[in-house]
Amino acid sequence: MQTLSLPDIAIRNARIVTATQAITGSLLVSQGKFADIHAGNAGLSGEDWYGDYLLPGLIELHTDNMEKHLMPRPKVNWPVLPAIIAHDAQIVAAGITTVLDAIAVGDIEPDSLRTQTLHSCVQGLSKAAQAGVLRADHLLHLRLELAEPELLQLFTPFLDDARLRLVSLMDHTPGQRQWTDLDHYRTHVTGKRGWSHEKVDQMLTLSLQRQQRHVAANRQQIVQLCRQSASRIPLASHDDTTLAHVLEGVADGVTISEFPTSLEAAQAARAHGLAIVMGGPNCVRGGSHSGNVSAMELARLGLLDIFSSDYVPASLLQAAFQLQNADYRLPAAIATVSRNPAQKLGLTDRGEIAPGLRADFLRVRLIDGMPVVLGVWKQGQKLF
Repeated sequence: MQTLSLPDIAIRNARIVTATQAITGSLLVSQGKFADIHAGNAGLSGEDWYGDYLLPGLIELHTDNMEKHLMPRPKVNWPVLPAIIAHDAQIVAAGITTVLDAIAVGDIEPDSLRTQTLHSCVQGLSKAAQAGVLRADHLLHLRLELAEPELLQLFTPFLDDARLRLVSLMDHTPGQRQWTDLDHYRTHVTGKRGWSHEKVDQMLTLSLQRQQRHVAANRQQIVQLCRQSASRIPLASHDDTTLAHVLEGVADGVTISEFPTSLEAAQAARAHGLAIVMGGPNCVRGGSHSGNVSAMELARLGLLDIFSSDYVPASLLQAAFQLQNADYRLPAAIATVSRNPAQKLGLTDRGEIAPGLRADFLRVRLIDGMPVVLGVWKQGQKLF
């Protein structure tokens, strides 16, 4: 088989953000990897970036952005493959070169889109990747809704999928975790989904019944399956609110706390060594849409490790730059969307600008303080 030869790339006069510093200098890429980084231009005659930022490609560990393309309007289902292609384009335009597509396994709503598209989405991602039409690297994050009656049957076929890099344990039953405030829940579902108050009441009753019947048993069996898997799939908890939630996750071997909803939960996660993930939209908007703890508040207290774009891909880079308002140095801020998630996911070949690592990188310019992605490269090849 013929080895693919990748062109060398020389860049000068770029503001390069490494894991430890931001320098104005030059960079050489050879055979799809970072080769040399120098302060100053080191005699290179490469492309002049005129002081634009050169950042590592962003790594997204939890986004349900694909769902918006699968259902662009309520009750409008879009074909899976075109939805995946549109999702991929939006991801790359946001500077994300590696994405864990957070695909729901089960739902608290029996008739939701998520219960209908699990297999078609996973198969569609595989088909698109094999056809060479995806620009970002797409891996899997399976979001397991623990109240789902058929959870084990739905999840087990994907247990040995090589793309599976994260499993999160979720319980979206209203009245706790993300939806502790039922008034916020009612406002959300009546506004977003057009439900009547009578339907909300019916769903609340059904959700509580399903939680009581299935959550504990499903959780125990899923944790056991993930522990026994050959790859020891990392586990994440989701929407931890209390100390008890965090301790339950620690006992199960959880290493990541996604979107803790309270200061108490975030402090407990830090005390027990969990990586804390917060939403980029929470940071950019200045607060949680569900009325929960602010990402910026946690950042100022040193209780934030990783940002996820969640439902707005462009929020990932914006949130990282906004961390400078919480006294983060730029390398530490950028690490929340590159190096830190790479390390937690075991992606040791990427996540920062350093010799020998994959040349996944971005050209970014600030316009009125807003980071704008001007170009994206993956393994030294320009995506746009």
